[in-house]
Amino acid sequence: MGIFDGKRSTKRDTPSKPIPPEEHSTYDDVVEVESAEVIMRDIKPSLENQAVVTPLRGYKDKKPVTHVIGSTKIIAIINQKGGVGKSTTAINLAAALGSLGKQVLLVDLDPQGNSSSGLGIEKNEVEYCIYDVLLNDVPIEEVIIPDVYEGLDVVPATINLAGAEVELVSEMARENRLKDAVGSMRGRYDYILIDCPPSLGLLTINALVAADKLLIPIQCEFYALEGVTKLLESMKRVKTRLNPTLDIYGVLLTMYDSRTTLSKQVVDEVRNYFGRVVFDTLIPRTVKLSEAPSYGMPITEYDPQGRGSISYTELAKEVIARG
Repeated sequence: MGIFDGKRSTKRDTPSKPIPPEEHSTYDDVVEVESAEVIMRDIKPSLENQAVVTPLRGYKDKKPVTHVIGSTKIIAIINQKGGVGKSTTAINLAAALGSLGKQVLLVDLDPQGNSSSGLGIEKNEVEYCIYDVLLNDVPIEEVIIPDVYEGLDVVPATINLAGAEVELVSEMARENRLKDAVGSMRGRYDYILIDCPPSLGLLTINALVAADKLLIPIQCEFYALEGVTKLLESMKRVKTRLNPTLDIYGVLLTMYDSRTTLSKQVVDEVRNYFGRVVFDTLIPRTVKLSEAPSYGMPITEYDPQGRGSISYTELAKEVIARG
């Protein structure tokens, strides 16, 4: 006896409806494909909901400079340790200097392009970037995006820069590519800031050769001085062989939290190690500083009255005072 034996169906058997006889089509009813009329219509895309893309302006569109520019200072913002606030400092120091009436060129040399995106630059709209300057001999004037904010121009970076480390290996005068490019802009800007990648590869070496001075951000956290020793060794080698004028411009303490004993201990340790080159200004750890890049704005625009904006403005004044 099967498992379904003896069970009755709960559904009633419904008589099937009779199927009407199939109506056969004659060949006279069939339309031949060859004789079918094809109607061509012009389909125009609707522009109603499409965003209007404004092309990025070039250096020739830059607003006229209203003050006399003296000696240009080229400062590389550098630390081989990641997450110490290099790009945050590059963006906000450049914007603060611009708001104080200085002309600033920010060169984004980090393949991540955080300084570019943090200032609201759409990378997919960028025709040329710093990669083209280093490897394709594109003049830097054709790459500069002027007046991103008051007094601030930017040389952007895109993902193309990620391959530059490998491609530069076989190039002639590979260490001097950036120096030749930014050197042509001396006398047009008060400050040229270079946002360096968190490494000691050829891109960073290019920055060390091109710069007059180094600004080293150090976070107020455990292992703050980790990696700085290797950076100083690289600086000495470059100074000996490639750039005799290279020196430390200043050390900046970032992510300072006055509520913790650790931050205070790190401040004391760094000041004892570096001495007078440490800036008096401490950059606090604030939510607004973390939020500002996601809106494509420097802190001086995003939160003008906040602690972060005040700190970077004070830092800009220190930079100006140091000459």
